[in-house]
Amino acid sequence: MEKTRTWLMRYGRPLEAARWEFLFEEGSKERVIRHLEAFQNEDGGFGHGLEPDFWLPGSSSTATVTAGQILLEIGASPGDGIVQRLVSYLTDTPQIQPGIWATVLPENNLYPHAPWWHWEEGVQKSWMFNPSVELAAMLIHWSAEGSPGADLGWESLGRAVARLLEAGEMDRHEVQSYRRSLTLLSSRRAQFEDRTGYSLSEAEAKVDTLVLAAIDRDAASWGDGYKTLPMEFIQSPADPLYPELKDLVLQNLRFYLDQRNAEGVWNISWSWGQYPAEFAVASRYWQGILAVERYKILKSFKGECHDQSMASLWAE
Repeated sequence: MEKTRTWLMRYGRPLEAARWEFLFEEGSKERVIRHLEAFQNEDGGFGHGLEPDFWLPGSSSTATVTAGQILLEIGASPGDGIVQRLVSYLTDTPQIQPGIWATVLPENNLYPHAPWWHWEEGVQKSWMFNPSVELAAMLIHWSAEGSPGADLGWESLGRAVARLLEAGEMDRHEVQSYRRSLTLLSSRRAQFEDRTGYSLSEAEAKVDTLVLAAIDRDAASWGDGYKTLPMEFIQSPADPLYPELKDLVLQNLRFYLDQRNAEGVWNISWSWGQYPAEFAVASRYWQGILAVERYKILKSFKGECHDQSMASLWAE
């Protein structure tokens, strides 16, 4: 980890350095917030390349959900100013259809971006409730019951769950967004059914079915491109799907450890095919993000799983 830390402090963004210190070195949440605020706009939303694959400076739902995930990671509270501004952005930003904030904006095309973040007419059909279902859950989590934020969150979530239960298949990223949202609301089962009209357990079961269908089980091919690995979904031994996928998860852990480069970080497995100078910057940012996120997962398994197979993995 020391080699990785040195790389991150030297080449990563200050935001990822602050997250590393918070997660592994008893750093403060205030330091993370201070660096995250650099990406927040006056309207409360986030932009400025917080999600490094598109460099739109204006606010978007996608950059805002990225910020929300970091705020959840550090245990930000409803009273934190950065959270209050985020909530205001969501309640003040019109949805493009009931329950959905625009995932990709026309303004994306004016700035360097990956091809999958290019706006064109009808693009929302490819994204559906990614990331709106997650934003709805964040609104509920950080808003007082009965407030405009909570009401909008529950209304949006109900529409998202209706889509979920009807879906025969779903893009992996949308599945991730659903799973994170349901996990965030896991303690509100009675309220969930009352406000959405659907059972949280039924929604969770459907998401798990989609997760199992999305995971690439051919571990030998994981290094060949952009694959859906089990640890994109299962990030701690407490995950309900861990017992069923334990062998694959252990292989994924080994894969992560083996794939670190000589500097202790991971090379990214995708490219833009355009904007070469900007992509070189974005890929460096992504290496810092992956370092933080993957070591967080590794720490979770090292601290909580004590069976013989995991002990032998860590002994190596």
